[in-house]
Amino acid sequence: MTAGAPIGQRSRSYAPEEAVTGEGVALEVPVASIGTRVLSGLIDVVLHVGLLIGVFFAVGTLTGQSSEAVGRTAVIVAFVSVLVGVPTVLETLTRGKTLGKLITGLRVVRDDGGPISFRHALTRALVGWVEVYLLTGVAAVIAALVTARAKRLGDLAAGTYVIAERSRLRLPPPPAAPPGLERWARAADIAALDADLAVAVRQFLPRAHLLIPQARHDLGQQLVRRVIPLVAPAPPPGHDAEEILRAVMAERYRRELERLQREQSLRAKVLPPT
Repeated sequence: MTAGAPIGQRSRSYAPEEAVTGEGVALEVPVASIGTRVLSGLIDVVLHVGLLIGVFFAVGTLTGQSSEAVGRTAVIVAFVSVLVGVPTVLETLTRGKTLGKLITGLRVVRDDGGPISFRHALTRALVGWVEVYLLTGVAAVIAALVTARAKRLGDLAAGTYVIAERSRLRLPPPPAAPPGLERWARAADIAALDADLAVAVRQFLPRAHLLIPQARHDLGQQLVRRVIPLVAPAPPPGHDAEEILRAVMAERYRRELERLQREQSLRAKVLPPT
């Protein structure tokens, strides 16, 4: 890794993505692998083909005595209803699941991690008609290979991606303050860090050993120069940038944990047990 490479950059499209909590804690969001998505898609295709066969049989029975124009119209309506309508309805009602996704443990979510709506499901289904059926899925696989969250074209158009629900989110280990800075950090007044800065520090500390020495030193200095103005009093001399950053982040973690425990205790006193 070089100085120009962004911290936390992933080299493969199906690696976990990082979401950020309000306190700047990076969570490993399990993006669905391409293989699992292909399996899910094949299950849905089999379902759709089976439905089409049944619908065509019913349409042929009902329109057998009708004109050719009526028959063609019925076939078009059947295609649209099954290949666009069915996945749209399923993903809307289940907040991002089809039969294939239910079996393989996948779910479609918005780019911000929230549940999808009818608009997202319809956009994915309309584009999916082209990339999955007309282009035999080749375009979908190529798009998934080259995009950051293994997105197919329908996901790019809708602003969604697919996660693996059965994979656990991975929390990084809580930071630990260096012994020489623990007392200073506990007594210091630490202002709120903006989300970008908090994430940058949390990504830097566990990955610092992967950087070349000069890049590690330079990036540590850049981050500590942004953090120091938010802490009073200034840290005692004789400590490098990484030690100061670890102390600040460890203390923020400790204070946030104490705050949550106080809120939980107060909630337990005020609200009756459920």
